[in-house]
Amino acid sequence: MINLVFATGNSGKLREASEILGGDFKLVTPMEIGISEEIPETGKTLKANSLQKAQYLFDKSGCNCFADDTGLEVDDLGGAPGVYTARYAGEDKDFNKNMDKVIQELAIKECEASMAASLGLKVKKVTRKARFKSVVTLIFDGQKHFFEGTLEGKIARAKSGNGGFGYDPIFLSDDYPGLTLADITEEQKNEISHRGKALRAMAGWFAAQA
Repeated sequence: MINLVFATGNSGKLREASEILGGDFKLVTPMEIGISEEIPETGKTLKANSLQKAQYLFDKSGCNCFADDTGLEVDDLGGAPGVYTARYAGEDKDFNKNMDKVIQELAIKECEASMAASLGLKVKKVTRKARFKSVVTLIFDGQKHFFEGTLEGKIARAKSGNGGFGYDPIFLSDDYPGLTLADITEEQKNEISHRGKALRAMAGWFAAQA
């Protein structure tokens, strides 16, 4: 059994990671080992944030641990929210507000493009293309290892579905056309998700060491 501290207080992420990694891994939260403060994430990239969180945990506890940082990149918004995914609409990390902001900003872009086209101007088409990216940093026996995963898709025009968490209700995966990540089952999401790909790469690394 491989024991790891996972740098999250999000029950949805903890459940998802446990299901993806399977029975060979036992995951515990920082709270369970006495770390209750918010773990800092002030990096300018997903990798920097992921490393910062894992390093903080390791320095505080000395335990084998891992952290992930995930960003939503929307092409028509210049790659935003990106590293600010969780705080896009404010420091309270309200994902309903975050989703509303993304939907509104894309609607404005489409309106501007439509108006420009009606005036005979050449405009770039609004594609709504987006992707989730996850970077996982593992610190095991004091050594750092990095794993990445990406999920391509588009942003829906409205929220749909009751599953998942975060931006799942507005993300239409290319793997399930017409369905958001909140419309599909957890098992289906875990098979294709950005975090799932990164975590399976981490599990593969452990398997290669055996």
